[in-house]
Amino acid sequence: MALKELLEYQKVDGELRKIEQEIAASDERKKYLQAKKFMENASEKLEAADKRAQELKALAQKLTAGYSEIGKAIAEYSDLEEMIADGGDVSFYKKNVQVLSDRLRALKGEVLKLVSDIEGAVEEYQKLKKQTITMQKQYREYNEKFKEIKNARAEEVREISERLEKLGKGIPENILAKYKQKRKERIFPVVAPLTNGRCICGMDFAIAQQGALSGGNVIECEHCHRFIYKD
Repeated sequence: MALKELLEYQKVDGELRKIEQEIAASDERKKYLQAKKFMENASEKLEAADKRAQELKALAQKLTAGYSEIGKAIAEYSDLEEMIADGGDVSFYKKNVQVLSDRLRALKGEVLKLVSDIEGAVEEYQKLKKQTITMQKQYREYNEKFKEIKNARAEEVREISERLEKLGKGIPENILAKYKQKRKERIFPVVAPLTNGRCICGMDFAIAQQGALSGGNVIECEHCHRFIYKD
């Protein structure tokens, strides 16, 4: 194991990581990602709004049909006086009128709720539409600003990357590949010293494991998967 080379590689890689963190922490990136995430979910929200509109439309048609049905039933009593004069059962008519009255009252309550739901749906749609327009503008604006920030640091990144490439030639390919994989997993530092028999993550190393670190060897921590060495 080329421990010295690996530590030097990590030192230079730390410079690259610092730049990456500064770019990642920028307001431009945060606002760009915020708009990007909103835009990615916008179509799903619009589909949900459209589905809700279809549901409300179907309910409105149902209530309209209900009104029509009650209207026809009421029309049957347009000649009520004549029906009574011909010997019709007044109590029967009263009972039917009460049933129709109850149905009409219930239907009115449903209509009032439907109106409220429609108003709420319209308000939500208008809000979503306004947010979408705002986020589209923010996405375009901060996408460009984020690119500018990255471009401003591009030369620094290129120089550091070249140094890393040169240093990487002195490190065994399998070790370097593992290092890079751990780096992608946001593990840093990737290479850390054993301190008082422990990894920096707090994992205890047995005596036998500590002995395996002699001569500049490294082993992977079973807990955090860092490369551990002994000073």
